[in-house]
Amino acid sequence: MGTKTITISLPEILQEFIDAQIASGRSINRSEFIQMLVMEDQKRLARERIEALLEEGLDSGPATPMSAADWDNLRQRQRNRLASRAKT
Repeated sequence: MGTKTITISLPEILQEFIDAQIASGRSINRSEFIQMLVMEDQKRLARERIEALLEEGLDSGPATPMSAADWDNLRQRQRNRLASRAKT
């Protein structure tokens, strides 16, 4: 994965907090600490998305058995998605 450099401005109190985390061994340097925070937020957003989808499924009504046609339809939709991704 390539990296790009960005410059951020933080209040002194936040810089001191980051430096304290580095001093405690939680991170190697400021860059790694910020990367860790961004990745944690990505994971949090992914969990929230999964929870929203689960709630949507639960709220969609009672479950019904899947028929052979339902499974075929699902497989075909997935094949179509994969084919469209391969074209891009």
